[in-house]
Amino acid sequence: MSVQTSSSPRIAAPPERLRDAWIALAGLSAVFLFEMLDNSILNVALPTIGRDLGAATAALQWVSGAYSVAFGGLMLLFGAVADRFGRRRVMLTGLALLAIASVLTVFVTSMEQLIVVRALMGVAAAMTTPGTMALAFRLFTREDLRIRALTVISTAGLVGLAIAPTVGGFVLAVAPWQMLLLATAPIAALAFVAIRVGVSTDQKADLHRDPIDIVGAFLGSVTVVGILVTPTLFVTHAGTGLSWGSVAVTALSIAAFVIRERSARFPLLDLHLIATPLVSSGLAYKAAAGLAMAGLSYLVTLQLQLAWGWSPALAAVGTLPQVVVLLASGRFVGPFVTRAGLGRAAWMSAASVVAGLAVFATLARFGYVWVALALVLVAAGMRVVGVVAGNNVLRGLPENRTSIGAALVDTASEIATAVGITATGTILAALVKGSITSGAWTPTRVDSFETALTIAGLTITAFAVALVALGMVRAPHTTSPSSATATTSATATATATEPTHV
Repeated sequence: MSVQTSSSPRIAAPPERLRDAWIALAGLSAVFLFEMLDNSILNVALPTIGRDLGAATAALQWVSGAYSVAFGGLMLLFGAVADRFGRRRVMLTGLALLAIASVLTVFVTSMEQLIVVRALMGVAAAMTTPGTMALAFRLFTREDLRIRALTVISTAGLVGLAIAPTVGGFVLAVAPWQMLLLATAPIAALAFVAIRVGVSTDQKADLHRDPIDIVGAFLGSVTVVGILVTPTLFVTHAGTGLSWGSVAVTALSIAAFVIRERSARFPLLDLHLIATPLVSSGLAYKAAAGLAMAGLSYLVTLQLQLAWGWSPALAAVGTLPQVVVLLASGRFVGPFVTRAGLGRAAWMSAASVVAGLAVFATLARFGYVWVALALVLVAAGMRVVGVVAGNNVLRGLPENRTSIGAALVDTASEIATAVGITATGTILAALVKGSITSGAWTPTRVDSFETALTIAGLTITAFAVALVALGMVRAPHTTSPSSATATTSATATATATEPTHV
């Protein structure tokens, strides 16, 4: 993966070892840790939050959905802002907002207030995430150091994703659920100090001055919100003018966004770049994995705690197979990608994620062993697809577009996450009478709830299968041997863990 470097003078000589930039790497790792930790640690608390705040089923999904909508809808905009006004400056602003929003959790007394706080945290995440890869590239001039730096940062995120459900379950056993969100405040503070001290201010020569496509950003955000809100409105306000009005607004915003981005002199998103084979296939694989991962996490939490009556702590223990696979499989990713090749590794890993979701949807009601198998399949696929799909997107873009490429990958994942949560929540709200967090759980109700989980799981599986198929169709079928070998080697290096160099 090559990156265009700036010819402007640097404030200090570039580091020759990772340890020479450990303060900056610690800050960037903390940012990615938060991104992966936030929604996953909260999923285990959803039943507790629902009971505490008296949430309806449709409202409960927006605890996670509000964050994903804000994050996914604004990431491209803030990526463009960071390229023009400074990645470090935008990231520090986002971290300050994140700390403030985390503290506000203490004062939440209603579901509406919690959703607002979650949306603010999503805005903060959209401000911090796009700059992570760009700042990591800026730290070093040597390609091998850049790859190893990204490995350190991504490993921190995977650790957060792996341990979040377990940690969240044990925290709920001894403390109120608000502590799960309040815990992000010290992470934000650590990242703020480390980045302010360890990362130099952006040089003017490294920033773009093209006008920002505000109209495109607005239309894109309206499109994302409309896609996610409309299914819920058809459950809560079926057949009303509000639900059909949402359909009309969403359709119009999609059309307007496409027209705007095709005609604007400085578009927010160059649609021609997204249509290239490597970019479109990589985004499809990433979206399929995000959709399956979000849907499975949501469904497993509800299955274990509501259908089977497990405590949050016991449910956290139940997710340990996923933790073990995510943490232990890193050393096998590089050899697998080298042996299979980038194209096969991409679709095989995405297919593994989808297969895990399908196993849960069809067999989970027959015992925990099937839940464990589903978690293992999804974790194994996620460990590979995150690296390969992201690498393919960046390979398919010009060298001066890698920052927007990183934003595209994260946007695809977050939108898919929000779609997964919205779809499952909407189906459950439509099929299960009353709130799923209240009422007596009679055998009849448990059976009805598990049937709803199956239908929701199969629906998400079908969407994910369609995305994997799209990725396979769009993937380039010919690659030069030298390019494939070089990229595979870089991917293998990026997935190897090298703690002795940090």
